[in-house]
Amino acid sequence: MLYYIVWGFGVDCPYCGGRDSRVIDSREINDGIRRRRQCRKCGSRFTTYERLQPTGLFVIKKDRRREAFNKEKLLLGIRKACEKRPLPAGTIDKLVDDIEVELYSQGKTEIASAVIGDMVMEKLRDLDYIAYIRFASVYRDFADIADFKQEIDTLVNGEIGGILPSSQLPLIPAEELETVGRGRRRTRK
Repeated sequence: MLYYIVWGFGVDCPYCGGRDSRVIDSREINDGIRRRRQCRKCGSRFTTYERLQPTGLFVIKKDRRREAFNKEKLLLGIRKACEKRPLPAGTIDKLVDDIEVELYSQGKTEIASAVIGDMVMEKLRDLDYIAYIRFASVYRDFADIADFKQEIDTLVNGEIGGILPSSQLPLIPAEELETVGRGRRRTRK
């Protein structure tokens, strides 16, 4: 269920402290409504913003504790996995926004942390294999190197003919790879 959060509504006029105002103009903005108001006491004008705010979503942890969903915590974890990867600006924020929208669209008030982790894994696999493996190494808590290798082999075998899908970023750009290849050939001779 959704409800409005209003900044400025029922709040004192920033100029005289009056609590009564009238709406002069309303406009839709990206994620809400911008309202231009006029104080009935002093006549000053000010702006308030209204936006849709989803109701609380709780995450059920592995140990069955319940914790409020924290978008910043999710963003931090994904940023760590994507650290030093050549991703376009805003990619990580969009990924987290997409996950948040998906979670709220399910219409549930509680969701298992495993569901969120699986969503992140799926989106990172499509975005960047290195970030995916980094996240998987923490999320899946691999027992030994064999489990880790199996996850990497699954990625490698999923590629058609060993060709990197066009949606993936290369580990080393093609120009640098050619330079490295030429340098190796020269040292071998």
